[in-house]
Amino acid sequence: MIVVQKTILFLFTICLLFSSKVFSQNLNLKLNSSNERENQVIDSIGYLKIHKNYSSIISELDSIQSKLFKIGYIESTYSEIQKENDSLLLVKFDLKKKFHTIYIYYNQKEINHALLKSVSKKINPSYFELPVSQIEKALNLLNSKISDKGDPFSKLTLSNIKTDASGIIEADLIVNSKDQKRNINSIIIKGYEKFPRSFLNQYLKIKPKQSFDLTTIKKKAEKLNTLRFVKQIKQPEVLFTKDSTILYMYIEKSKSNMFDGFLGFGTNEDTNKLDFNGYLNLNLVNNLNYGESLGLQYKSTQGNQKFFQTDISMPYLLKTPLGIDLQLYIFKQDSTFTTINQSAKINYQVTSNHKLFTGIKATESNNLLNTATTKPISDYKSNYFTVAYQYTLPQYYNLLFPVNSSFYIETGFGKRKTFESGIKQTQLQIDAFKIFNLNQKNSFYLRFNGSSLVSENYFENELYRFGGINSIRGFNENSIIATSYAFVNTEYRLLLSPTIYIHSLIDVASFENKITTTKEKLFAYGFGLGILSKGGLLKLNFANGKTNTQKFKFSNSQIHLSLTSNF
Repeated sequence: MIVVQKTILFLFTICLLFSSKVFSQNLNLKLNSSNERENQVIDSIGYLKIHKNYSSIISELDSIQSKLFKIGYIESTYSEIQKENDSLLLVKFDLKKKFHTIYIYYNQKEINHALLKSVSKKINPSYFELPVSQIEKALNLLNSKISDKGDPFSKLTLSNIKTDASGIIEADLIVNSKDQKRNINSIIIKGYEKFPRSFLNQYLKIKPKQSFDLTTIKKKAEKLNTLRFVKQIKQPEVLFTKDSTILYMYIEKSKSNMFDGFLGFGTNEDTNKLDFNGYLNLNLVNNLNYGESLGLQYKSTQGNQKFFQTDISMPYLLKTPLGIDLQLYIFKQDSTFTTINQSAKINYQVTSNHKLFTGIKATESNNLLNTATTKPISDYKSNYFTVAYQYTLPQYYNLLFPVNSSFYIETGFGKRKTFESGIKQTQLQIDAFKIFNLNQKNSFYLRFNGSSLVSENYFENELYRFGGINSIRGFNENSIIATSYAFVNTEYRLLLSPTIYIHSLIDVASFENKITTTKEKLFAYGFGLGILSKGGLLKLNFANGKTNTQKFKFSNSQIHLSLTSNF
């Protein structure tokens, strides 16, 4: 008897524990209406037919009626739930009349005419018209624009809703503002407290006392990722108190110093031996937490050419949108001549993408030859007044190619002086590139670069020198001398992984040397490889260069290696 009682008690306990699963049953919901047209409307909305409990059905019916309201059936009703059997529940809807248009009456002191143009094309002095299906979207947009003007707690509602037999709804628009307009009282930086504040004011255009608009602030804050020395680690947040609005920005300092170098080698046409050339480039950015940059560059090329260049850029002097750029350039051609360029520019940051420059450039060149030569080399000094414009469009989400497009143009007007005379000269320089992203793995890179010197006569020691990995590939570094030139670089890039890509290489150039009365076209073909690792970006280019009068020779091929490392 005791054993039987224990068995019964054990079974009863199991029933209690699993009764909800044993006896639970899904409920089926079926909707219908009085005619086929209304049934089609209900079916087009779509609804959940299988439910776990009764409360889920009630919630679904409220959701369906809300959807009907939004498409114009604002007088629709539904019957009480009828139980067809243990699992099937029936509900009958009566959609009634469909309304297509609403007249919303507004107060011109609260909402101006220009604001309403963003939501309606039919605006009258006292009301504006909307399709019923667009009411929610239009009110949300209006509320967003009111919030943008510094009232984040505004709320729009419709009251005194009336209908007529013609299918028109009339309502009054009520603007509920629970608080006064908000301005940013203070900005707190989290993560990188020494972040230069001038970049907030001038680069991002986020300042205290500005009208508060969190949506606009978030868009502006994304531009932080275009700066090399910082990145945004979290979207901005805001703290509202009774009488203040505090903006929090989350920023992290990034590795921004850069070391760049390359090694090139090819066959010397005169000696038939292997020649090496290369350069080193060091760029130090924001080490003083000012946003400044210092660049040092040294290059040694074939033909016993050497040059040294240093650049200093200091943005937002005295917290203004004005910055200064200084440059020193020293060039030596074996024992023939030396040239020293010095320039100073003031830049103005119009927006984060656009920048204007103006400045002066001074050049001094000295003839090192003690004997007479057939080459027109002479001592001279020149001074230029320069103006320039720069546009940059980043794509900071791309690790390999963080800049999508860039355009830089500079012109200079000046005078070259020698012991004998002085003549006026004009310089023009253009450098632009664009990446056309075809899809996630394929892109096309196009670059145009050109320079021109306009003068009555020319010295060889003032001409442009180009050729090599940073200009037209397949030629020795700075081996081409010209009074004017232009070249186009093209690459079809295939991304093998987020950090590895291969590309084709086709370069075309045209140059003119008015001293030697030479005009020539250059061509280069090849392929390349890029690998991004913890050590930096390694680039390898194989290119063969030729002129329009030469035949293809494999011995003219050049292999270029470069490594760009951030630290």
